[in-house]
Amino acid sequence: MGRLTGGDPSLLRRINSAVVLHALRGAGSPTLTDLTRATGLSRPTVEGVIEGLIEAGLVAESLPEEGEARRQGRPARRFRFRVEAGHLLGVEIGPHRVAALVSGLDGRIIGAGFREVSESASAADRLERVRLVIADVLRRTGIPRTSLRAVGVGSPGIVEADGTVRLGTALPGWTGLQLGHRLQRSFRCPVLVENDANAAAVAEHWKGSARDSDDIVFVLAGLSPGAGSLIGGRLHRGFGGAAGEIGALHLLGREVRPETLLSTTDEPLHPLDEQAVANVFALARQGDSRAQAAVERFIQRLVHDVAALVLAFDPELVVVGGWAAGLDGVLDPLRDELARYCLRPPRVTLSLLGEAAVATGALRLALDHVEKELFAVESTVTARR
Repeated sequence: MGRLTGGDPSLLRRINSAVVLHALRGAGSPTLTDLTRATGLSRPTVEGVIEGLIEAGLVAESLPEEGEARRQGRPARRFRFRVEAGHLLGVEIGPHRVAALVSGLDGRIIGAGFREVSESASAADRLERVRLVIADVLRRTGIPRTSLRAVGVGSPGIVEADGTVRLGTALPGWTGLQLGHRLQRSFRCPVLVENDANAAAVAEHWKGSARDSDDIVFVLAGLSPGAGSLIGGRLHRGFGGAAGEIGALHLLGREVRPETLLSTTDEPLHPLDEQAVANVFALARQGDSRAQAAVERFIQRLVHDVAALVLAFDPELVVVGGWAAGLDGVLDPLRDELARYCLRPPRVTLSLLGEAAVATGALRLALDHVEKELFAVESTVTARR
């Protein structure tokens, strides 16, 4: 099924198909009577739609329930949505690792994998790692590439609608990379590329700390921090996809970069050297005064970055993820400082998804695309304008 349009002569039939498929997807194994009651459509209409969906491979007839099989007479026919009729892929591309998740059409994860990659790897080498981890996950789950209905990708940088990275300073050779086009060569289905912090925000709203909140800010905290925001339950990208680029706030009167703030020497840390950062925090916990001062400077900077978004968006919830989510002493100072600066301080919590957040959000991106195509969903979390 494609998207519904007013000029489509089969519009009513397609709307009916979408309504029945929606009801099937969330109802287990309903009968025709159940579906008639749930959709408000006539029984002949539902029966005709079901036969068409079976022919399309999206619906299958279920076996009778045990109690029904024992009764005299022919049991009522039951049907189910075939989650195995297609598959979705969510991919994370990061400085130190690439990861992939695969699911059925219900979004339930059935396979996962990752590979480490050097922060200095070229774009070509990093993309080759992506292809390898995808091939490995598909092989281990027994899913043919032709079964994929959509691929979502989470990547650092400002990402345009066509998947081009307009600006990406976190990875070598990433600025100007036609990432969507490069990955599309490997698939017959749509490839949708999203900023990594945006993808993580969507993931937390779907399966993480923000499941009960529609106005959230997700902070991907690190030496190159970023943020993603949902406003009214919808992803906010901004006009050009650059919303949430808090890593550039040092340009607004705070020229000192995070890698300098966290340094315990006269030399700044490498922007992608997470191990060096972990060492500084470890030294701070051991009582090293220079490390403690560095950590304090970093936390104050993080508070400054997050407060800028909170004052602009007034979210209900701030979720902190990235490697900083695993560091001691981040949440309490953040809560205290937001209480000082913000008219209505939001709740602040850690990510529940951890390092899986970006790939999970990318999978949700793919799921939204399929839902829009199959179920005629007009408003999804990740829909672009």
